[in-house]
Amino acid sequence: MPLFTLEASLQIPATIEQVWDFISSPRNLKHITPDFMGFDILTKNLPEKMYPGMIISYHVRPVLGIKTLWVTEITHVKDLEYFVDEQRIGPYKLWHHQHILEEIPGGVRMRDIVSYQPPFGPLGSIANALFIKSLLEKIFDYRTLKIDETFGKFS
Repeated sequence: MPLFTLEASLQIPATIEQVWDFISSPRNLKHITPDFMGFDILTKNLPEKMYPGMIISYHVRPVLGIKTLWVTEITHVKDLEYFVDEQRIGPYKLWHHQHILEEIPGGVRMRDIVSYQPPFGPLGSIANALFIKSLLEKIFDYRTLKIDETFGKFS
């Protein structure tokens, strides 16, 4: 079963501190996730900032509106540079998501590298070709829209 990778990049006209404050707050996850995902954070009393070892539980409805438990762990954090979340329970056989920030002239480049493996072996590869990859791209497109609304478009 192959490992798939999705990469996304977005330039943001803000300081690295402003972008970090936004993306490292677990409370902003719902704001940047499209409604069609049925995303609900189950973890109570979320802290202001993510930290290594933090576990966050959600309900998502990624396929046919079927409610699915998704539990991620924040495995690595380097302030103002990156954090990594990994699925512990959820719809994927493997999910590893790197969120990387770097200062650029006029703002910040935010890069995402998602390495994932759908379940169900060869059927998962077919599902990825049919709808998983495009669903992930739609989620990242929505996130770009919401971040542009929050910080403005990079010119």
